[in-house]
Amino acid sequence: MKTIRVLVIDDSAFNRRTISRILEAIPGVEVAGYAVDGEEGIRRFLELKPDLVTLDLEMPRMDGFTLLRIIMKNRPVPVIVVSSLGGDERVFRALELGAVDFILKPTADASDELNTIRDDLTEKVRGVFNLNMSCIRKRGESLPEAVAKRIWTAGARQRDRQGALSVLAIGASTGGPPALQVIFEELPGDIPFSIVVSQHMPAGFTRAFAERLNRISAITVLEARDGDPVRPGTALIAPGGRNMVFQQSEGEVRVRLMEPQVTDHCIPSVDRMFQSCAELFGPRMLGVVLTGMGSDGSRGVLAIKEAGGQVVSESEETAVIFGMPRAAIATGMVDAVVPLEKISEEIMIRCGTGGDRS
Repeated sequence: MKTIRVLVIDDSAFNRRTISRILEAIPGVEVAGYAVDGEEGIRRFLELKPDLVTLDLEMPRMDGFTLLRIIMKNRPVPVIVVSSLGGDERVFRALELGAVDFILKPTADASDELNTIRDDLTEKVRGVFNLNMSCIRKRGESLPEAVAKRIWTAGARQRDRQGALSVLAIGASTGGPPALQVIFEELPGDIPFSIVVSQHMPAGFTRAFAERLNRISAITVLEARDGDPVRPGTALIAPGGRNMVFQQSEGEVRVRLMEPQVTDHCIPSVDRMFQSCAELFGPRMLGVVLTGMGSDGSRGVLAIKEAGGQVVSESEETAVIFGMPRAAIATGMVDAVVPLEKISEEIMIRCGTGGDRS
């Protein structure tokens, strides 16, 4: 296995030491060097030609965004952003510019948090071995309005047929935020189904992510709260660090936020969300598996199909990491495998026909 050479760019000496120690403890990883600001970061990047960069966004002389743009334009490599909770909105801008993922910024007085950061960084660095760098770019243009309307009109005539879609459940991990943005930008505002999303993300970031999706989408997007109703025209994003499942209450389906279990390796869990949706919505649900590392969602795919629902997976050509889609497809239960730019169209076709395209 090839050694991954990492350049650590951060103006905090504590962060540089902490991140370097974590990286050096990962088999197959070598810290090639470090830089204390953006200008030095560019020089060291060109000199060392690393395979991976960890990047602080707030630095003197040249900020992380400028550095990220230069890297992506001249010699694209995977970039993992190091961010504090206060910088979460900027994180999603960095992901749009080409960063593959992010971790929390280390703090000196929280050992539990440091353990979480260590595990998180280790997992993300190992994912670099399976990264599709051709997909690390700004996602394609949104569907023209006329095309989106045509897709919607084609499905709308079939809305009242038995088996029409009630809920769209989407699961994603690495590369998911930009992919979700592409999908949400393309969906029309008068969809007759609800949307629920589990995106692997730490606590503290999902509210800003939901607000960002809400600004670019024609539908209402919210970070889910315990007890929220699952209603048409609204998308609920599972809060980071908790699992989102559902329960019938007072005549409607409501969100139940659950603390993760020891067996939950990915949080929020896509499997648990899919399984819970399948129990309540059965043939009236569509599950979508997007880019991500690992196999989260594959057990949920089986539950969806056993309940009579439908499943769509992102194809390898557009997935930043094909792990989750590959595991879903390997179940033999996926109805369609399509590139990211076609997923919204696939959703709109299936929302009205219940899977019958005749």
